[in-house]
Amino acid sequence: MDFAHDDRTRDLLERLDGFVSEHIDPVEGDHVRELQAQPQPWTASPLVEEWKGLAKEAGLWNLFLPDEEHGAGLTNLQYAPLAERMGRSLLAPEVFNCNAPDTGNMELLLHYGNATQQERWLQPLLDGHIRSAFCMTEPDVASSDATNMEATATVDGDEIVLNGRKWWSTGVGHPNCEVLIFMGVTDPEAHRYARHSMVLVPIDTPGVTVERLLPAMGFLDAPSGHGEVTFD
Repeated sequence: MDFAHDDRTRDLLERLDGFVSEHIDPVEGDHVRELQAQPQPWTASPLVEEWKGLAKEAGLWNLFLPDEEHGAGLTNLQYAPLAERMGRSLLAPEVFNCNAPDTGNMELLLHYGNATQQERWLQPLLDGHIRSAFCMTEPDVASSDATNMEATATVDGDEIVLNGRKWWSTGVGHPNCEVLIFMGVTDPEAHRYARHSMVLVPIDTPGVTVERLLPAMGFLDAPSGHGEVTFD
């Protein structure tokens, strides 16, 4: 396989590197320290929001998405060096709307969401106006293996009743986080690999509580954070 960069990749990489080098690199260290030192670190950064606008204008937006209508239409081979360059910065992925867990959540919504879900959640995520979280990991089981999951999603008439506790849910601390993707057991009698479903949950749904934000190796990763969330 030929891993050489094609002309489009070289152009995007050059422009991306120039953007990060000009706008982000010179101030990132001080800016991150200022964010972490705030009495309330769970606030959106005005500087990051400004950079996001500049990234859109520069055509460096939603580079992760291979769909040509909604994203840049890049292959994995084309996107990999761009992700590598963004990954050298704490702030760059969000600036270019290529940050987890939003990237994966947007792809889920693009491929499996209906028109109403895409209008309500996908488009604002693509525009960088809101953030999201993915709620899978649980405190009492080794839930990187989803078959161990204990949280449930039970259909009750026209409603879905969620019960469970999730943690290390990245993004729930961000003030712009508006939707959670909850993964839980919907059919405990089904085959162990066919008993789970994902549910879109507005973060302000009654019974959804962000209990705390968890430090990872002493670092809160504000303003996105990694939270413990109860669904009751």
